[in-house]
Amino acid sequence: MGIATIEFRCESLNRTTEFRAYIPDDLVPGQKLKTLYLLHGAFGRNSDWLNYTRIALWARQRNLAVIMPCGENSFYVDHVEGRNFYSKYICEDLLNYTRNLFPLSDKREDTFICGLSMGGYGAIVNGLKCWQTFGYIAGLSSALRVDTYASATDGPDVPYLVSRGYLERTFGDLSKVAGSDMDYEALALSVPREQFPHMYLCCGTEDSL
Repeated sequence: MGIATIEFRCESLNRTTEFRAYIPDDLVPGQKLKTLYLLHGAFGRNSDWLNYTRIALWARQRNLAVIMPCGENSFYVDHVEGRNFYSKYICEDLLNYTRNLFPLSDKREDTFICGLSMGGYGAIVNGLKCWQTFGYIAGLSSALRVDTYASATDGPDVPYLVSRGYLERTFGDLSKVAGSDMDYEALALSVPREQFPHMYLCCGTEDSL
């Protein structure tokens, strides 16, 4: 198996960024790999998947390529004021770069996106936003709290990730999130029924999310 850390200049983020990649080493000449784009959670790193899970073994058993980008605390959405377009990065720049670099299939049915917590939100939103690209979407303990953002507050007892200041820096005008391309419910309603991606969602019964 091959594991690589790749740095490249990303136009959507206006800087150099990195991703981790797992690529099976028993490729058949001319073979195009099914690919999972795997998004980490808040306060995490793309290395978390390799350090704390068995993703490499799981992918090896399935002859699956796994691409793990670094999303910082972006929620994988476009930050217009900061000119950090994370959604465009996931759906366009990263996809195109990895397909040019590795023998990855460009078929919708071979392209998956999954994430944990913040990454689960990012996988669902970007998977639905770019439904022509992703045939399968999975969210693990996804941070699906858009309906609470408009009433968010600041204060010493308010956790950072749900504070109004952080949410405004991340999502912009919170009164405009509902119904936008950052709203998973609105996105789900916009996807043609016959083309809706396969979805898997899970969350523990004791998980606050």
